Amino acid sequence: MTHSLTAGLGLKPIHFPHALAASAAGLWFEVHPENYMVAGGPRLAWLDRVRSAHPLSLHGVALSLAAEAPPAPDHLARLKVLIDRFEPVLVSEHLAWSTWRGVYYPDLLPVARTQAALRRVTDNVQRVQDALGRAIAVENPAHYLPLAGHEMDEAAFLDGLARRSGCRLLLDVANVFVAANNLGFDPAACLASFPVEHVAEIHLAGHMPDPEFGGALLIDSHSTPVAPAVWALYAGLVGRIGPRPTLIERDEDIPAFGDLIAERERAHRILAAPAARRAA
Repeated sequence: MTHSLTAGLGLKPIHFPHALAASAAGLWFEVHPENYMVAGGPRLAWLDRVRSAHPLSLHGVALSLAAEAPPAPDHLARLKVLIDRFEPVLVSEHLAWSTWRGVYYPDLLPVARTQAALRRVTDNVQRVQDALGRAIAVENPAHYLPLAGHEMDEAAFLDGLARRSGCRLLLDVANVFVAANNLGFDPAACLASFPVEHVAEIHLAGHMPDPEFGGALLIDSHSTPVAPAVWALYAGLVGRIGPRPTLIERDEDIPAFGDLIAERERAHRILAAPAARRAA
């Protein structure tokens, strides 16, 4: 596992003092770099202090890797400044687009998995990696509705992207579960076909039923604890492929730090179990 990382947490400003004082083995924290692209101020000062105690990861939401245009050079430059300052152990982004032909949409939107899209995303990922001077990990998306025009399944697309660009993959197990529910496929079979040799990181998060459609449409809300079914998929995955640094995501209805640490400890125990069996 990278730098002896086990399970980590998304870092929120209300938890800065708790994160600084935490001492669990293998603990790390992740932030969205877009929240720290400033010249100075208290957020950067706090992040410097947390970084002095724990490894950091940067998980971007604005590079728009699947867009028809390259990532914005000024955004990449600001991201490089953060990377040089905080030396994150992991840098990641989403297989999605937010900007198209000059119009920005405040969401992570899907792309049809075509050969043309694979070439475009590969080129964008390579541009990012060249600008940053390091490989990034690309996250599989959540899906809510069928999308026409696919020429390959997600596993083949992500495998091709990793092989062509040299990037790594971020496997979001909760996204797999949500997409399986919404589109009607088996999440365990999806994970079994995933190109796990490229996986550098795993994400876990909670979801919610849609207010109108209920459980027929699950939303990757990051507003609840990780669901039992997602924990079961995660435990099976780690038992099969071995440990990978794993993040508990929580972006809405933020609970007390102790509640998040409890979830983090559950992931930590799952990560430790395969290693213990191999050593026995």
